[in-house]
Amino acid sequence: WFAVGLITLMDELTSIFYAPAEAHRFIGTQAIFFIVATSLLIRVLSTRFVEIAQILENHNIRGGGVYSFSYFVLGPVASFVAVASIMVDYILTACISTVSAVINGTAFLPLGHMAEYGLILGVIWGIAGLNILGIRENARVTFGIFLVASLVLMNLIALGLLHISPESPGVMLESVRSVTQSVAHGGLPHGVALVTVGIASCILAYSGIESVIQTAGLVENWRDIARAYWFLALTVGIVTPLISALALSAPINMREHEGDLITYWATLVGNVPFGVVVGLLGSIILIMAVNTAYVASSELLERVAHRYRFNWLIVTNRRASLYRVHILNGLLYTGIILITKGSQALLAEMYAIGLLASFCINIGCLLIYRYFQGTKEIRAYHTSRTATLLLEFILVACFIYLALHKPYGTGLWAAVVTVLLAAGIPLSRRYGPERQEVRRSDYPLEMVLALGDVDGPLHVFFRRPGEVAMGDQRSGNAFVTFFNVREGIPDKMAPDHYRFPIQPGGVYRSIVALLALLEEELDGRDLTIHFGWPTSSWLDRMAVGVFVANLMRLPKVFPKLRFSIDYLPPPSSGAAAAPAAERALGGST
Repeated sequence: WFAVGLITLMDELTSIFYAPAEAHRFIGTQAIFFIVATSLLIRVLSTRFVEIAQILENHNIRGGGVYSFSYFVLGPVASFVAVASIMVDYILTACISTVSAVINGTAFLPLGHMAEYGLILGVIWGIAGLNILGIRENARVTFGIFLVASLVLMNLIALGLLHISPESPGVMLESVRSVTQSVAHGGLPHGVALVTVGIASCILAYSGIESVIQTAGLVENWRDIARAYWFLALTVGIVTPLISALALSAPINMREHEGDLITYWATLVGNVPFGVVVGLLGSIILIMAVNTAYVASSELLERVAHRYRFNWLIVTNRRASLYRVHILNGLLYTGIILITKGSQALLAEMYAIGLLASFCINIGCLLIYRYFQGTKEIRAYHTSRTATLLLEFILVACFIYLALHKPYGTGLWAAVVTVLLAAGIPLSRRYGPERQEVRRSDYPLEMVLALGDVDGPLHVFFRRPGEVAMGDQRSGNAFVTFFNVREGIPDKMAPDHYRFPIQPGGVYRSIVALLALLEEELDGRDLTIHFGWPTSSWLDRMAVGVFVANLMRLPKVFPKLRFSIDYLPPPSSGAAAAPAAERALGGST
């Protein structure tokens, strides 16, 4: 958990060197308040990520983050949108980190615009070359840089507190006062708008938070994910707001130092040599973030390529490097740098849209999962649905604001989504693992023919995946299980056990379609349809209440069929199973 937390910390720590200045450019000194508020919001968000990690682990899915979870809950189309969102995040992480690394590393050197361009492109293709050659980050080197960064940043904070300017406390208090007064006197709509704009402008300061569940395959279980998020909350969650508040309240001309705010502030509270050290440190960890973007995006694309047979994309060279992916990433990063002319301000405007899109998809999928499954699979750790719904409302509001006011970021995100959907949907329909599961399923007509060959009363029992007991195996009985193709086809428990994939309309629509077939093909036969007695809490699993309400409509839709809702107590022994099934058959109405 410490290794995963450390990797993410080094990624998040880079935001200190550009996010505070960009937040100040959008909302002024209110950025001091909202960077703190956003840190608390990110802590709430991380608890939902822990819940998601637990859900994925329960279904034997390790890593993949937003892509894996969106695929598990919503299917291929939503997962392609998730991949596009996270890819936009990686692309802009690499671009803005490269630009910021060059600005901070050369803050005390008189470089022309073309020289900066050359350095930026040199960093991008230099990191690409290292990855193509198979040269990876060493964990000991990363830990060593972390120790140096911790020492420098602790000294920076100490110097900032010791040499705090007299007007800084007043600026901080004014930031809090202006926000609270605006919310108190502007009414609820104005307050919602203010919070939305403030959080949307500061969310950039915590980019990288999703990397923990993205790399969940590196840890033992979801509890390590929880520990990693606590580590981040007690480090970056405190350091980022503190440094941001001290720097933004200092007497600095923000327009002149948007690119090197922290480096310049270090010279004010320390001296020029200390500022050089801070600038060089910033360059190093920013360049490490570029490498992280290369590695993470290659792992994500490799996961997608394996699932949908994009084998041409993940061909490796002699050093086992995904060189085609790295070259593609280098071209994408170069294209964005050329389009934006290496402007940190423009890149910052584009950055947050993909990040918020991935957050919205994750939390939306969690709400959908909780609606259908409740807490039966996550008793060990689960969060409040009401708070999750409020969190989703805030994130969606921030996404809409950025989509409307940051056209460049929206355009890039929409373009990547469009390309991935256009390429991915046809291939997923042809090569996706869902197709294999559908081919392994049974045919409804097989069940109809088997029942039609039997004389006497017929009984069709609906069983959920995982329900092992199939009851009485005598002729005239059929057991039906509808399964989610993304979870795989369940085992066939008996010769008269039929497994059908859930249709796009959901389980109820699938049941209606099957009953319509049975009513038409077995017209005039004594046919009884059996459903299990619902024992789940309707408040916990809201979908159960809706499903039972739909079941109540079936007798009116199919008046020729006989319906029964049965409850069979779990047998104490194998011998008790048969009498229980006999009672259910004899007492059905």
